[in-house]
Amino acid sequence: MAEHQAPRTLQDLRGLTGKAAARPAEAGGEEAAKIDAQGRAYATGKRKNAVARVWVKRGTGKITVNGRDVQVYFARPVLRMLLNQPFLATNRGGQYDVVCTVSGGGLSGQAGAVRHGVSKALTYQEPELRGVLKQGGFLTRDSRVVERKKYGKAKARRSFQFSKR
Repeated sequence: MAEHQAPRTLQDLRGLTGKAAARPAEAGGEEAAKIDAQGRAYATGKRKNAVARVWVKRGTGKITVNGRDVQVYFARPVLRMLLNQPFLATNRGGQYDVVCTVSGGGLSGQAGAVRHGVSKALTYQEPELRGVLKQGGFLTRDSRVVERKKYGKAKARRSFQFSKR
């Protein structure tokens, strides 16, 4: 094969050496864990107008949101269940401590943002969990946001009540 031509078959690729040959293996290979000096993995989660900064560390399963216990911050059981979904999907319940700060939006959006951040941080802590979390839809940022109100309308699309008189 001439040096100036691009490889066209698998046989052509086998003859390559150096960086060009290493690239396909890196793309399909496992990533290294992204952990800081304290053993924490950091990720940002988003949902609606809420943004959560999440740190995940090996521990006893304690979750702290904005300096408060998760039972206090997210009083509704449905919201706490939302936070635990990534841990249940990966069979890692009670193995990680989570510390997060969340701002913007309402409680539902904040719970979704924390779930998204926890899922991303888990993939940084243990890259082999990425497939399970991706299949469960935990790594996809839910981009649905409230539609803006238009002039001449009561809400985004709702018109004022019509009266013939």
